[in-house]
Amino acid sequence: MAVECAEIRRHHRVGTKDIAGVHLPANVKFQSPAYSAVDSGEAAEPYTTEKMSRVPGGYLPLTECFEIMKVDFNSLQELKGLAAKEPHPLSIPAVKEGLLDAVMVWFVLQLDDEHSLSTSPAEETCWEQAVYPVQALADYWIKPGDRVTMEASCQDCYLRIQSINILHLEHAMEVIHNCTESRDSLSRGNEAELCSALANLQTSRADALGQTCVLEPTEIALLNNLPYHEGFKMAMRKVLSSLAPEKLCQPVDPPCQDTEMNSASGQSAAAPSTSDPFYVLDVSEGFSLLPVIAGTLGEVKPYSSVEKDQHCVTLDLISEANHFPKETLEFWLRHIEDEAAVLQRPKSDKLWSIIILDVIEPSGLIQQEIMEKAAISRCLLQSGGKIFPQYVLMFGMLVESQTLVEESAVQGTEHTLGLNIAPFINQFQVPIRVFLDLSSLPCIPLSQPVELLRLDLMTPYLNTSSREVKVRICRSGRVTAVPFWFHLCLDDEVRLDTSGEASHWKQAAVVLDNPIRVQVGEELVLSVEHHKSNVSITVKQ
Repeated sequence: MAVECAEIRRHHRVGTKDIAGVHLPANVKFQSPAYSAVDSGEAAEPYTTEKMSRVPGGYLPLTECFEIMKVDFNSLQELKGLAAKEPHPLSIPAVKEGLLDAVMVWFVLQLDDEHSLSTSPAEETCWEQAVYPVQALADYWIKPGDRVTMEASCQDCYLRIQSINILHLEHAMEVIHNCTESRDSLSRGNEAELCSALANLQTSRADALGQTCVLEPTEIALLNNLPYHEGFKMAMRKVLSSLAPEKLCQPVDPPCQDTEMNSASGQSAAAPSTSDPFYVLDVSEGFSLLPVIAGTLGEVKPYSSVEKDQHCVTLDLISEANHFPKETLEFWLRHIEDEAAVLQRPKSDKLWSIIILDVIEPSGLIQQEIMEKAAISRCLLQSGGKIFPQYVLMFGMLVESQTLVEESAVQGTEHTLGLNIAPFINQFQVPIRVFLDLSSLPCIPLSQPVELLRLDLMTPYLNTSSREVKVRICRSGRVTAVPFWFHLCLDDEVRLDTSGEASHWKQAAVVLDNPIRVQVGEELVLSVEHHKSNVSITVKQ
């Protein structure tokens, strides 16, 4: 089924050309690893998986469900031929208008003539669905009368859905008209040949020239997280302004594409300065645009810690498109001998004005050894310099969620045909569930959110390794879990909420071994401990 889904879109397509004043040039293309080009020869999985019934924001079916292929597992000859079979074209009519974001795939397993299992999102099962994100189209809008064309194959033992395209009704009529006039080139009635010809023409695909940068879905979601980048820009400007206001440049409009194309040298119009610049180090994991944003703020020497060559090339192209003086952006790993010792002075006689640390993992947990990194960073800051974030607040709430209970441990013998396997299997359960979307998690809130912990990276004497928090019950029920998330405080005014709608972070939850029944007005005590970047939460009655 072809679907519109904003959540899939923001994890697989960069949806803006301007991020906190930084212009993304047309010659830079971002793709997720799930993108599978025709004849790419890549062995990577060409899909991602999602529990589509719980995807935040839901999804809109754009086509009816359709059969991609049928496989008889009792036919050895058919199984052998499956991997050698050429991709076969499909053409599916659209039934609703919307943005084509993905093709969602599930399976019906026919056990015999009477019994079958379905992994459809409409079924309550443990299976997720395979999702093939649509990327690299010039236009994603589809309406009734249009058709979604694609090719399906199992040539490398992966089910590949590739060459996904949109055949617009007007274009289809034109093609059919041309085909009627020239029957020798293409039969009017042969839909398969029509689909193949259109796929080969690549009629709707964007220009493939330029630098292609492959990013993980969380990295693409980060680029789409505009409040994150605007927040960092605002906080960095305040710090640098407090250090030396005269070194800051005034905010300017991002360069337009015409300016970008007409600029021969890519040099900044500002006159070069002889004074020492601000040194800004970003040690975020993965692809980060923050060093480029820092470079737009004036006399700043930003250092990026990206590792992959394609990421370096991409950041260089973005810097050039934004008219950075040559060599403004530096790649820190090229300047140090030991990659494990990332945190050190920019030069023997210089210190950093700002150091940006990755405090929260995309999974929703605190990064390992973050307090140790913060301790080293504080020694490398100039007077008045800052670590970002300066401190982190952890929030949580009490919920009743049967879904979390059932997904965290085997419950009794009813679901296992009377076999008592729970005592063995549950020995391997994890204390904290990660990669959760609280906005779509089936649960009943039993309390208001409360602050559980404060981690201060700039003033560590404010930290405590443990504390107890009283939580008032606002709804009767059974407490089964304590979901938690974080506010990254870049300063006292700029906060980034890891549970926000635009957040690229997921959330986590502690699932109780034994649910606690509570009544409105009661109070429970949460004992929160933080030790070596690990957080534990115990509920006391």
